[in-house]
Amino acid sequence: MSSPKVIVQIAIAGARILGKAFVAAGRQAIQNAKYRPPGAGGTDIAGVGNATSASLTDRLTREHKMTADEARLILNVKKDDPIERIVQNYEHLFKANSPPEKPPKPAPGKAAIPTHSHYLQSKVVRAKERLEAELKAGLEGENAASSAEAPSSSTTSSSSSSSSTTPPPSS
Repeated sequence: MSSPKVIVQIAIAGARILGKAFVAAGRQAIQNAKYRPPGAGGTDIAGVGNATSASLTDRLTREHKMTADEARLILNVKKDDPIERIVQNYEHLFKANSPPEKPPKPAPGKAAIPTHSHYLQSKVVRAKERLEAELKAGLEGENAASSAEAPSSSTTSSSSSSSSTTPPPSS
């Protein structure tokens, strides 16, 4: 066999191997693109898709498109922090992401770098709204529970007081 013929055969064999490898890699890429791991929905925002029950927390999560935990992370507050702390952190983050009243002049030949973020500012506002809605709903739930208990006790006291104040029937 001549050396040019061997070189051509080696090149053809190498091209076949390389072609098969590219085809296999393409098939694997297609399979990977189609695969969705459980719990990793592409359009699910902050676990909103998992909020399917009729509970108050799930309803608030669907309305605000944000979980309470995400809102606390954004505002850097803990679960038991008072509303004053939430408002304080909100005001700080809102101001920090607000556009300056006088934009700084960029250096000659350089583009101005924005020092504010409308996106972050809106996330801060949504986080505050979510936590306020949860606190309000919690207070409404407590008021509803206390008002549900109050009429039953007032009904018994009013019925006992009304029976003592009414004169006995005369025969």
